[in-house]
Amino acid sequence: MVLYRSVFDVPWARVRHDCDGACRRDVSCLAMATDNRPPRRPAFRDPAVLELMGQASDPIARLHAAHETARVLVQTGRAGDDPATAERMLALVDEIGLSTLADLWASRPPRSLPGALWRLYFIREWMRTDAAGVGRVYAAGVRFTEPNHVVAGIDPPRPEDVRRIADDILRGAFTGDFAVALERAAAFCAVTSAGSAELDGRDHLLRAQRLQQMSADLSACAGLWRADSLR
Repeated sequence: MVLYRSVFDVPWARVRHDCDGACRRDVSCLAMATDNRPPRRPAFRDPAVLELMGQASDPIARLHAAHETARVLVQTGRAGDDPATAERMLALVDEIGLSTLADLWASRPPRSLPGALWRLYFIREWMRTDAAGVGRVYAAGVRFTEPNHVVAGIDPPRPEDVRRIADDILRGAFTGDFAVALERAAAFCAVTSAGSAELDGRDHLLRAQRLQQMSADLSACAGLWRADSLR
């Protein structure tokens, strides 16, 4: 079983579940066992998404599946005013596992629709599974980037507030302005990047660099969405 201090410590591109299932209740292991875990609510079962997720391992098919699943997911989530649909989008990781989304989206360009969605879900999982740690890093970064703190809106950065904002940002991608959701996520990354840079250790510095890049990519995606060019 591979253990990680936080969700952010897991390698980006190909997250695999390689434990024996004993870590189901240990949120320090990103590769959460989902095969034997009963769903918290009815699972997301959009036929178009399921069909695309079942594509063969052919590279062209995988590329197509990545972009089409992202498009269908956003289209489905934003299609109506049904709060239950938005909540199913929010619970997608609970239903299929973050590793499945990583397989689909993590290798796509950061400034693409699947790349943007992967980062939104990834950030939410980090905020949910290490809310106290995120709160400390966020608090350390606020004084360096107050405008981004205002946009991100975690005030005060208590664990319960971190979890609430994690859901609010992702929910906003389906119920509000998608570009605004991306900008809030970018602002959050900017604050936590500044906070991580304040902490001692090489790991914190590397995380600060990743978060800074994520912030730039999410901001760029927001501009692409407004220009109707995010694919």
